Amino acid sequence: MMNVIIVDDELAGRRTLREYCEAEGDLRVLGEYGDGVAALAAIRSQQPQLLFLDIQMDPLNGIDLARSLEPSQLPSLVFVTAYDTYALEAFEVSAVDYLLKPFDQERFRRTLERVRPRHAKSGADERQAMLAGLLAHLDRTARPAEERPRLLAEFGGHLHVLDAAQVEMIEADRNYVVIRVGKDNYHARSTLQQAESALRSQTMLRISRSCLVNMNYVKEVNRTLRGDFILVLAGGATVTSSEGFRGKVKEYLSTLRIA
Repeated sequence: MMNVIIVDDELAGRRTLREYCEAEGDLRVLGEYGDGVAALAAIRSQQPQLLFLDIQMDPLNGIDLARSLEPSQLPSLVFVTAYDTYALEAFEVSAVDYLLKPFDQERFRRTLERVRPRHAKSGADERQAMLAGLLAHLDRTARPAEERPRLLAEFGGHLHVLDAAQVEMIEADRNYVVIRVGKDNYHARSTLQQAESALRSQTMLRISRSCLVNMNYVKEVNRTLRGDFILVLAGGATVTSSEGFRGKVKEYLSTLRIA
C-alpha cells in the first residue's frame, strides 16, 4: 500500500486525481491540498510514499516545493502540468514521472506502471539523486524555454503543441482556457493567470477579466459609444475591452503613435 498526497491548485484537478487513486487497490490518499505552502507542511508531517504535484501554483510552485523536501522524506514524485514550458523531455529520461493535463485514467495507470517498480527498487538516496538531476536539467533549460515557450492544447480530439508566438488571444472558460490561433480555438485545462505567465515572452495585454490579447495580432481598433476599445485580430476574431481595463488598452495604443 502506498500513501498518497495530492497537490493541485485546481479543485477539478484534485478531484480527478483522487478518483483515479481511489480506483487503485494499492493507493491510499492521505490528503489533498490546493497550495504549496500547506502541502509542504503536510508532506513533512505525514511522509507520503507517492506525491502528485502540480507545477503551476502560487505562491510556492511545484518545483520549489520539491526543492524544499528533506532528502530522507522524499517520496516518489509525479509532476502534473498543463504546459511543456518546463522541459518535459527531462521527465521522460528521469525516474521522476509526469502527467500532462488533460489526462485520462488510462494515462494515469500507465504512470503508475512506471512508478510502482521504481518506488519498490529505489531508496531515498536514489530518489534524491534522480530529483537533483531533474531539477538541474530544468535549471539549464529554463532560459530557452522562456524564450520560445510552447503550450499543449486540445483541438478536434487531438493534443497539439502550440508556439506561443502563434497565439492571438486567450479567454477564460471555467476550468479551461480557449486559445485562439488564426481561426481555430484550442482548449487547455488552465487558468488565465497561468496562461498569462506562460506567455510572458509575448506582448499579451489583458483587456478584461477573462481575456488576454496578443497585441502583435491586432489589425484594427475601433471604439464603442461608451469609449471601450473594439480590437479586430488577424484571424478574424473581434473582442471588446471592459471598462476596468480601458485605461491599459489606451496606454498601450498610445505607445504606437508616431510622435
